[in-house]
Amino acid sequence: MYKTFSMELAGRTLSVDIGRVAAQANGAAFMRYGDTVVLSTATASEKPREGIDFFPLSVEYHEKMYSIGKIPGGFTRREGKPSDNSILTCRVIDRPMRPLFPKDYRNDVTLENLVMDVDQDCAPELVAMLGSALATSISDIPFDGPTAATQVGLVDGELVYNPTSAQREVSDLALTVASTRDKVIMIEAGANEVDEATMIQAIYGAHELNGQIIEFFDKIVAECGKEKHEYEHFDIPEDMWNDMVNFITPEAMEEAVFTDVKQVREENIRGIKDRLEERYAEEHEDWISFIDEAVYKFQKVTVRKMILKDHKRPDGREVKQIRPLHAEVDVLPTVHGSGLFSRGQTQVLNVTTLAPLSEKQKLDGLDITKTSKRYMHHYNFPSYSVGETKPSRGPGRREIGHGALAERALVPVLPSEEEFPYAIRTVSEILESNGSTSQGSICASTLSLMAAGVPIKAPVAGISVGLVTGDTDDDYLILTDIQGLEDFFGDMDFKVAGTKKGITAIQMDLKVHGLTPAIIKEAFEKTYKARCYILDEVMAPCIAEPRKELSKYAPKLLSTKIDVDKIGDVIGKQGKVIQKICAECNCKIDVEEDGTVYITAIDIDDANRALDIVNTIANDPEIGAIYKGVVTRLMSFGAFVEIAPGKEGLVHISKLDVKRVEKVEDCVNVGDEVIVKVTEIDDQGRLNLSRRDALIEVEGLVPENDISDDRPRKDHRGFNRDRKPGRRN
Repeated sequence: MYKTFSMELAGRTLSVDIGRVAAQANGAAFMRYGDTVVLSTATASEKPREGIDFFPLSVEYHEKMYSIGKIPGGFTRREGKPSDNSILTCRVIDRPMRPLFPKDYRNDVTLENLVMDVDQDCAPELVAMLGSALATSISDIPFDGPTAATQVGLVDGELVYNPTSAQREVSDLALTVASTRDKVIMIEAGANEVDEATMIQAIYGAHELNGQIIEFFDKIVAECGKEKHEYEHFDIPEDMWNDMVNFITPEAMEEAVFTDVKQVREENIRGIKDRLEERYAEEHEDWISFIDEAVYKFQKVTVRKMILKDHKRPDGREVKQIRPLHAEVDVLPTVHGSGLFSRGQTQVLNVTTLAPLSEKQKLDGLDITKTSKRYMHHYNFPSYSVGETKPSRGPGRREIGHGALAERALVPVLPSEEEFPYAIRTVSEILESNGSTSQGSICASTLSLMAAGVPIKAPVAGISVGLVTGDTDDDYLILTDIQGLEDFFGDMDFKVAGTKKGITAIQMDLKVHGLTPAIIKEAFEKTYKARCYILDEVMAPCIAEPRKELSKYAPKLLSTKIDVDKIGDVIGKQGKVIQKICAECNCKIDVEEDGTVYITAIDIDDANRALDIVNTIANDPEIGAIYKGVVTRLMSFGAFVEIAPGKEGLVHISKLDVKRVEKVEDCVNVGDEVIVKVTEIDDQGRLNLSRRDALIEVEGLVPENDISDDRPRKDHRGFNRDRKPGRRN
């Protein structure tokens, strides 16, 4: 027998089956929200993993295509590697839950989420967040939960909780808030320049709803929860700790970490570890395995005391002070756009590439409304950026997460496809890292986009603030622009990106059990001031606005709209017509189903030439219109000129030049490009063209003869085309 629990949540029913499936997992919750169904399980190893000093938590989110009634593509016809959305969902599940496991827990824990059915109005990502928290809470795995999560949208100025698919499409906000019973523990957001006051209102509206979900979960845990199992604790021996502190001394540790150069600090810490290894090698060999963890803890205690009690940061900065900043553009000579942004020992080079819309990224996920995206931001974090050596194996979850955060921050300021019909890719190469590389990527991307001539609505900058807490909720200190050491030993990494008008992205990571409203409000105030400083004092002097013209190395794009019935004529049989245009004009042509034609070429003259040809094919030639064509055949009486594929006309010998022409080949040859004017279209649609009239009209040449005195025009049989009936010439 299994038990079913349900509650009403944002106008839909959330139901949970406990004991129905996956009975051998430590905890399992069969979740249903609307018609979205997710199986969430939590499992733990019986023994701790040896040789590690961290908690080995793994989170998985499996997107099954059967959940939306589709068979996967590819030869194997089965799901492959996790999508970016799957990886981002794993991260958003992990971040609020990880701080609630015991600090010294070393057993492997895996949280699995199997998406089995999708109702487009009920996001499976949210259901997986709820299911993971509940499955872990009812299990015997030590966990100080449950947590709950709510999504928030902003539609027509009104906050909407757990928005439907239609509401998400028009929302100015995509906010996810996770909470414990009392505090907010995780924030993730993308926003269309939403102000701080509205954001705080949305966060605490979600927090209130999370409280109702936790009450619902508490009832389930009380009825179905297992007793938490005992585990092997990993504590530093007290005797070793006391000996180390007395031997090294707090003053020496403070001196070791107090520097603005990361390499110097790391060298100082290595020296301390060497001294401890030498000290314990003979009498306390069993303590050697604890040295790394003990020194880490000693650093943490020292840095936190320096910051919280002495208001002294490791690099000597004031609490509100930002590290030295630098910005420049055009670092790389022939790419479409480049920007370099430095903040202390963090340095990011971003490169922008423009391409036709046909190169948009195709998406094949569970959200049927998202089939492609035209802006892609990729983030690369090589080992040399932190002075280490290891082979590159492609982007990991962290790289994908940081890239998505920067992408989310910049999407709201990008021009629409109608305003700027390009696919856009920006790549952030992390050249040096000492904290806040994701926010440096946002600043560098803004510089790069403006240098490339992308008409963004406003510049975007990002900044991160940290937190060190004491024994009470009122005992805390917020730090502006945290470096790596303050991130490692602090309690929060609160990243906020936006324009001067409002917020475009948020990501908040915590190591404590939540934030009070006062901390969140102060964090927003400090990030806004720092963001405006970066925009006004560093980025604007480097490049104040997007360039008016694209780089000469960037593709130039023209577009036109043709009748849908003419699409076949432009493409031609087996694509021969469009391929010929592309080859002759050194361009790329994309034709949409609605008749929109995009022409891309590095040289704008090539693009214009291709556009003229497409328009000529799609639109019937008009008398008086001038075209550029190619001579295809020579006859004794004139030359045939193709003004577009399949559209050819005759230029009589008398109309070949502004002077008398004795032989056609004296004036033109096959393959010559010439300008011609349409002078006549007969009943059969045949074109009579005049190069003479075009030269007079376009180039201003003066006629040297009167064509009425020239010999009569002959047709292709050599007969006079102007003769009267019954009269011989």
